[in-house]
Amino acid sequence: MNDKHLSSQFDSELSAVSSRVMEMGGLVESQIRTAVYALAQFSVESADQVFELETRVNAMEVDIDRELSSIIARRQPTARDLRLLIAISKTTANLERAGDEADKIARMVKSIISSGSARALPASELRVACDLASGLLRKALDAFARLDVNMAVSILKEDDAIDLEFDGFVRKLITYMMEDPRTISPSLDLLFLAKAIERIGDHAKNIAELIIYIVKGADVRHTSIDAIESVVR
Repeated sequence: MNDKHLSSQFDSELSAVSSRVMEMGGLVESQIRTAVYALAQFSVESADQVFELETRVNAMEVDIDRELSSIIARRQPTARDLRLLIAISKTTANLERAGDEADKIARMVKSIISSGSARALPASELRVACDLASGLLRKALDAFARLDVNMAVSILKEDDAIDLEFDGFVRKLITYMMEDPRTISPSLDLLFLAKAIERIGDHAKNIAELIIYIVKGADVRHTSIDAIESVVR
């Protein structure tokens, strides 16, 4: 078998595993959308759907990792190909953890419903942050599919918007609790939900950093935006 044929087979395997990552990402997006709907409508049925999706996401992560291990063992890739495989593994881990956050939201929704305090909570306050986090993950998957470093940089900048929403929401909750101690328990529930939403944005940010690692070979974690833009240029 000649080198060209081997290279073609390897490219096909990389394409197949990348497609699986996108499929997994689609499931996680669905998890998040369903969790947000469960929160907005206080729907037990929607929360249960999130749990069902979680099982499928976890199984996909295991399957993709198994395939990556097989490719590395058989092909012994180097340079950018190896970076791509490492980044794919880390991307699936971030997707699975984003799904875990959606699962946490669904579990908290069920807990709130069972406690009978559902309608007393100002859950609508979380809508903006939910939309931002979900949109950021969708954008990260799009950037991953294209290996678009410029889009990756814009994702890193947008994550700051989610952090600002979270900080503002926390300040608002503190005000509620100071004005009326009876709001402390439901406010803590909302704080838990807000943190889960913020973490989804963090995982989208991690994926964006991995895209830059694949394309530029630079680890930009814990690096300023100005320095990252310099790497990308």
